[in-house]
Amino acid sequence: MISGLFDKLDSNIGILIIGHGSRNSHATDEFATLAERIKASLSNIPVEYGYLEFSCPTIANALDTLRGNSVKKVIALPAMLFAAGHAKNDIPAVLNDYSLKTGLEIIYGRELGIDNSMVCAAGERIKESINSKSEFPLNKTLLVVVGRGSSDPDANSNVSKLTRMLVESFGFAWGETVYSGVTFPLVEPGLRKLVKLGFSRIVVFPYFLFSGVLVSRIRKYVQLVALDNPDIEFINAGYLGNHSKVRETFISRISEAFTGENTMNCSLCKYRSNLLGFESEVGLPQVSHHNHVEGLMQSCNLCEIECTGECDSQEKTSLNEHEHEHEHPIYPHSQHPFGPVTLRNSKRT
Repeated sequence: MISGLFDKLDSNIGILIIGHGSRNSHATDEFATLAERIKASLSNIPVEYGYLEFSCPTIANALDTLRGNSVKKVIALPAMLFAAGHAKNDIPAVLNDYSLKTGLEIIYGRELGIDNSMVCAAGERIKESINSKSEFPLNKTLLVVVGRGSSDPDANSNVSKLTRMLVESFGFAWGETVYSGVTFPLVEPGLRKLVKLGFSRIVVFPYFLFSGVLVSRIRKYVQLVALDNPDIEFINAGYLGNHSKVRETFISRISEAFTGENTMNCSLCKYRSNLLGFESEVGLPQVSHHNHVEGLMQSCNLCEIECTGECDSQEKTSLNEHEHEHEHPIYPHSQHPFGPVTLRNSKRT
């Protein structure tokens, strides 16, 4: 596919891969490695990457580089697992602003989404966590998939769909979905409910692209629940990372944008349809909430292999402004008893 379709691309077309950015240097290194691998597979096309927040190069930096290489048209891909606020609002707002200022034509690709290659990548990470275990009866094991969590119900529901596909692929006894933030149930209250199901073994799989503060927190919450439930074996599966199937999906998204098959799910988008419970958000303006932390470069170098969370207290003091300046619409379930309210007045966050 690469040698066929992409050899036909005009020399004035470039590719931009957009990451979220992280306060943890290991996470940004992982993203950069993945982007460089994609760049190497498309050696005849200019490929750059940029970050929405915290890290450099910024999206504008990367677009400047492409323009400097005589690129007239850019295919921009959000390196996001599902389409929520970042993919639907923040990134498009930055791209639209840049395009208006410079005249550069930008074609916006879609998120990675529910894709067979992504399901396979997730499956392999789970296999890696259980293959070393002897006498591992899957039909007596609970799978818990941890999603990022969003105020967008469509994005959240896709994590649940992925969970079900993995449960049926492996034949797990049961499967549940929890989230690391914004929505419900969060990791700790969710796991404390799930231990009551009576399974003696629970596999926890963080459906994340890269390491970082959130993956570290997930594992800390698993450890807290495990300490209170010594009769249950908790197994932490690895996140997706630089998996070949993930890179394969990125290539597919580039192909879709180039051929005009770049379709997104608008029927369940809370900004385009009167989605039950979210009717007030239809037609809201497309704006970015991350301008104040774009390229902030406030990263952490404490962790040599993976974020340990040791720097959380430092980050919270210096980045408190970032946590509270977003002008997102109020999430209708922000007071849910298994959601973010469980983190208030807690030293566990």
